[in-house]
Amino acid sequence: MSLAVFMETPICLVENIDGELKLNPHALQILTSITKPVVVVAITGQHCTGKSYLMKRLAGSNPFFSLGSTVQSETKGIWMWCVPHCSKLDHVLVLLDTEGLGDVEKADSKNDSWIFALAVLLSSTLVYNSMNTINQQALEQMQYVTELTKLIKVKSSPNAAREEESEEFVGFFPDFVWTVRDFTQELKADGCPITSDQYLENALKLSHDMSPRSLPLLLPSNSQGDREITDKNGRVEMANLSRECIRKFFPKRNCFIFHRPTEDKSLLACLQHVPDRQLEPSFRNQIDRFCYYILSNAKPKTLSGVIMINGRRLGKLLETYVRAISSGDVPCLENAVLSLAQTENPAAVQKAAKHYMKQMALKVDLPTETFWDLLSVHTECEKEALSIFMKHSFKDENLKYQNELVQILETKKESFIHQNEELSTEYCQTQLEYLLQSLREAISKGTFSVPGGYNRFKKKREEIINNYYQMPRKGLKADEALQMFLQSLAVTEDYILQIDQALTEQEKALEAEQSKREAAEKEKLLKQQQVEMQQKMKANQRSYKENISQLNRKMVEDRYKILEEQEMIQDPTQEEQVKRIVESLAKLGTIMDEYFHLQAKIMDIADQNSRWLHTLLDITDIAMMVILPVEGKLAALWLRVLATSLSK
Repeated sequence: MSLAVFMETPICLVENIDGELKLNPHALQILTSITKPVVVVAITGQHCTGKSYLMKRLAGSNPFFSLGSTVQSETKGIWMWCVPHCSKLDHVLVLLDTEGLGDVEKADSKNDSWIFALAVLLSSTLVYNSMNTINQQALEQMQYVTELTKLIKVKSSPNAAREEESEEFVGFFPDFVWTVRDFTQELKADGCPITSDQYLENALKLSHDMSPRSLPLLLPSNSQGDREITDKNGRVEMANLSRECIRKFFPKRNCFIFHRPTEDKSLLACLQHVPDRQLEPSFRNQIDRFCYYILSNAKPKTLSGVIMINGRRLGKLLETYVRAISSGDVPCLENAVLSLAQTENPAAVQKAAKHYMKQMALKVDLPTETFWDLLSVHTECEKEALSIFMKHSFKDENLKYQNELVQILETKKESFIHQNEELSTEYCQTQLEYLLQSLREAISKGTFSVPGGYNRFKKKREEIINNYYQMPRKGLKADEALQMFLQSLAVTEDYILQIDQALTEQEKALEAEQSKREAAEKEKLLKQQQVEMQQKMKANQRSYKENISQLNRKMVEDRYKILEEQEMIQDPTQEEQVKRIVESLAKLGTIMDEYFHLQAKIMDIADQNSRWLHTLLDITDIAMMVILPVEGKLAALWLRVLATSLSK
């Protein structure tokens, strides 16, 4: 589109070579590269009337045709100039300058009719340029408009019972602007000022200046006067037919008049090079108003008022029209639209599908957490895609292309769903594989190959599952991937369980054996302790008896020594004291006998219940400690004597 928008010079779009119309491939390429809507303004009219100058002013650039001072037509075929639209920023202004009509050098006037028909078919605003005034002659020269119904068909199979109505053409035909150059009359009617538009409407009123004899035009004429009347009436009828066709085919029409640009004839010969300041102010104002109106009011090119035309579509239509003309056929608007639809609707499908894919790629962050997250974005993008298709498609009467688009979007949706699931599965498997590393390391180290290892394994597995659940953006396949992961651990888990069960049974057997050994050793130790206790008690009895015996002897000896030392002095107090000591010793001996007798009984009981042995012995010792103080000092004295003797 950059080539079209920044064209510095015009280019011939339709070449007219020896009466044959041909397309210029390079110009067609420029036109079809325009994707924006186009505003197409075509200027047609008699040759040497200044059409190219008007086009130059609309383009706002330097003149591009060598008009010179000769009367030879310079513009051949249809020339195109594409420039940015000054007021519609999203549109391109396509200017078409047509070859002059009525050129005497042409051998076939039919060629003019085709040029005019193409200008009508391609443009959204048709400018017809004439000189001096809109009079009978000017209307007679507009005979091309009366031939449009012969050169253009609306329907491919029109009703044979009637001709196609003008209203059917209106939906395809452009707005009409008649420009009158070098206008010298006053804009008045019945002495009152009128506008240029009113001037045009007055000129398009049917003329009733016809002889009564004008109706039977086909009757033979016998005199020169009759022939003159017939010719005059024929011209009036032709002019009226032009008037009627303009009024019916172009319901929206305007008129602009231009005074002579300058009175200097030398400047008229090279008007394209004359600076604006040397032109008449009235002419400059009239040109400015004309350009402002065209640029402000010329509508974008459409078909049937609803099908928006861009450069690509306009190029396709032009190809269809020229191909029909070259083949000797009549361009059919219905066929042209259908042909255009066959190329544009598939393009609309692709454009909508491309938009869907682009928006999905921007708005969807795979994998999604839920299926609804993906489906909601799909629904939004699908709605946008259908809207784009509706905007760029037409004549899809059987919904062929719309259904095709729906099927494409459904296929792409399924692709996104599949991709979403694959990415979710891949991501989850990667994360589980990462978490599984620590479990594998523990297995390889034999962490679970011990009694109770299965419980350790389950605890580690639960730890992995909890860590996995805490990971974000796992997607739709999170649970499925986890189940597959757990299934993959089933064999390992069963193996660890079997090892754990085997080791546990072995450990229980070892523990039972160990308990038996410990019980046997304990029983052996207890028996040994009993034997030692018995031996100890026997030794204590012997020692006790020996000590008592020696104590008795010692006390007797000491008594005799005391008596001897006191020379046998009899002291009643001492005798009483000695007597108490002897009695105490006797009682003590009796107590000790009972003590040892009690210990012997305890040993007998211990043989039956070893657990009570030490407890009973402790009780007897405590009893002795309680009994002994009763004997008072004698018992204490005896204990000291006993302790002294034992220490020796």
